[in-house]
Amino acid sequence: MAEERVAWKKERESWKEEKKRLGTWKVRCLDSEGKLNKRIADLEVDYDELKEKYEGAEGELDDLKGCIIQEHINRFQKGLRQAAFFHQDVDAVDSRFYVNKDVVDGQLIDEAESSPEGEAEKEAEVAVEGGNGKLALDFYSL
Repeated sequence: MAEERVAWKKERESWKEEKKRLGTWKVRCLDSEGKLNKRIADLEVDYDELKEKYEGAEGELDDLKGCIIQEHINRFQKGLRQAAFFHQDVDAVDSRFYVNKDVVDGQLIDEAESSPEGEAEKEAEVAVEGGNGKLALDFYSL
């Protein structure tokens, strides 16, 4: 019986050590959980801030796209006004002037029929015979 008591005492001490070890492990786990929850909350705040910035930048980009399109329209209109000024005898609202047609190799053809090669080399340039030579209007530099 004394031997059993000594064995139980040893076993009880080992269980106490195990309980103590598991207690510190539990504390470390709870501490880690708290830190991770704080980190998750910080990341969620960062995500929300980045999302707001992205949406703001996206809206600004859409505004800039609209401004670029409007600038192209304005420059085209300016070129038309200059062409009308230099060629007052030509009526710009004449049905022969069709925006979906282009001059290729000296012929007026529909853009859908024009070949894709060489399109990059084309410029919106109108050559006009003037009194002292040629006058070229480049719509991109107006």
